[in-house]
Amino acid sequence: MSVFTTVTPEQLAEWLRRYPLGELAGLEGIAAGIENTNYFVTTSRGRYVLTLFEKLSPQELPFYLGLMAHLAGRGVPCPQPVADDAGALFGTLNGKPAAIVSCVPGRDLAEVEPAHCATIGALLAETHLAGQSYSLPMANPRGAAWWTEAMPNVLPFLNAQAAVLLQAEVRFQAAQRFDALPRGVIHADLFRDNVLWDGARVGGIIDFYFACNDALLYDVAITVNDWCGAADQSLDVPRARALLQAYQRVRPLAAAERAAWPALLRAGALRFWVSRLYDKYLPRSGELTHAKDPRHFQRVLENRIASAAGSAGLLAP
Repeated sequence: MSVFTTVTPEQLAEWLRRYPLGELAGLEGIAAGIENTNYFVTTSRGRYVLTLFEKLSPQELPFYLGLMAHLAGRGVPCPQPVADDAGALFGTLNGKPAAIVSCVPGRDLAEVEPAHCATIGALLAETHLAGQSYSLPMANPRGAAWWTEAMPNVLPFLNAQAAVLLQAEVRFQAAQRFDALPRGVIHADLFRDNVLWDGARVGGIIDFYFACNDALLYDVAITVNDWCGAADQSLDVPRARALLQAYQRVRPLAAAERAAWPALLRAGALRFWVSRLYDKYLPRSGELTHAKDPRHFQRVLENRIASAAGSAGLLAP
């Protein structure tokens, strides 16, 4: 969501002629995130978000845009892609694949309470169930194969202790077997800043561009690691229990999922530690970029390793 590719109002006005969105009234770069170029777009018919895809190919976009349309059509609050006059959900702008979607209302939370976590837990389970009928497949682009391949590139930037931790955790995760767990479409990046709140309700889930097919509980682990983390990177028990209990009221967990929970919490921490290391030390240039501190998820991983026995107890009904 940084600006890597500049779009002028004149260029966008010409591009928008193929869309039923009226006249361009405003264009503003969004200075957050690190994967795509995003702009807020205001037209005579409303407010939208324009995304230029810096890494995703035209062959991959039907999965992501189709998923948002699928979920929105089933009541999940998320952006709705806008089709052009020919029915296409994306086109090309300044040499990059580009799409425009509805702008969902609200803003992300600065302070999170157990009630917020309960809302997110139920919504995540509902999203997982709605995604079961989505037929397009997408392998996880940042799963075990990716972090194993990325590890040698980031190791030179780590001190000895962190390097040992990273190598040991990659070995640990390689020994896990999650393929038999319930699977489906997951968001894979449901952090606080990817949920906008309109008062007490969720206005929308955003940023589906890491969505993929994987273990559903892995998505829960990623979400819990962010929404339920305390200041010392331990899990805040009231928030974690609120989220997990609300999730299970909508989609009860299988015994195999309960057994895999501590390892999946670690997997979720590892994935974001490696990606933040990569973004910090091997970044792409952009006009507006905000690489996040990788040490945060190193500490999360260390905590999840140390508290594995306690985290298993959070799944009690």
